[in-house]
Amino acid sequence: MTMLNKWITVAALPVVLASSGAFAQEQVLNLYSARHYSTDEALYSNFTKITGIKINRVDADDAGILARLKAEGSASPADVILLVDASRLHKAEVEGLFHPVKSKTLEDAIPAQYRAKGGPDGSAWFGYSTRARVIVYDKAKVKRADVDSYEELGDPKNMGKLCIRSGSHPYNLSLFGAVAEHMGPEKTEEWLKGLVANMARAPKGGDTDQIKGVASGECGIAVTNTYYMARILRSSKPDDQAIADKVGVVFPNQDSWGTHLNIAGGGMAKYSKNQTNATKFLEYLASPLAQDYFANGNNEWPTVASVKVANPALQQMSGGSFKSETIPISVIGSNQVKVQQMLDRVGFK
Repeated sequence: MTMLNKWITVAALPVVLASSGAFAQEQVLNLYSARHYSTDEALYSNFTKITGIKINRVDADDAGILARLKAEGSASPADVILLVDASRLHKAEVEGLFHPVKSKTLEDAIPAQYRAKGGPDGSAWFGYSTRARVIVYDKAKVKRADVDSYEELGDPKNMGKLCIRSGSHPYNLSLFGAVAEHMGPEKTEEWLKGLVANMARAPKGGDTDQIKGVASGECGIAVTNTYYMARILRSSKPDDQAIADKVGVVFPNQDSWGTHLNIAGGGMAKYSKNQTNATKFLEYLASPLAQDYFANGNNEWPTVASVKVANPALQQMSGGSFKSETIPISVIGSNQVKVQQMLDRVGFK
């Protein structure tokens, strides 16, 4: 029996179930998730163990989930949407794909900068974990002092050294959106020209490929989210250990605005049929137990300040603490369109 047929069968028998008294209608939560991390299996199964609510999950990337939600419209079975980037969370909010949630539990646990600006009906989305976008460099060939700020990525002194993934990838769009907020549009566009001029090769691959490019000597510097580097640091594979020995990690702009943080989060789907269960799940994600999964399972920083991070790789990279930027995530998302136009003008593919 397919899941769709199972839903139809259950929905078609309310009278029989109610009259028998032997069975209760199954409690479910239909989750659309862009979190493609195997460690999240424990996160989900633990929720079911605690609440008895079964999770039916659809996995896709952020863009695929947003396209599916728009295509399904009011017929969508989705109750909760999980996305892994500030620009996608903002896009989903602007396109009206979330149902606002009013929850004191969430408001008390998650700082305002990590959730959508709330109205009388609550917030559209909540951020549950962050990842810093850092610079990695070849310790044998590059001085740390030459790459301790994002601005220096576009400085002529680093010509021919930079490896980076596509400028239009959400992780980079969010970084560039933050830089635009700090530097203003004119200086940001000049900076992006500098990045293009400093590339060791055309943009390709994911963040792990950029790290490997530095370790192999193809590049001198690269940009990556911290959890990719943390996976390498925590690996026992000889190849990964060799990479970890060759590259250094910089948390940029510690003397100015701080390191850029991207965010993973989610909210209730606009047409959720299980709103009570959806709220329970969203509140569960802010619990200390779930926040610990984010930190130690997928090498992310929890957004709930009271949760302490014991992840050795995160501690090793950051030295235990670092200064992060404080501009609202929603502002970064709103800068995406003008940043994409800049990328087109400077030829950043």
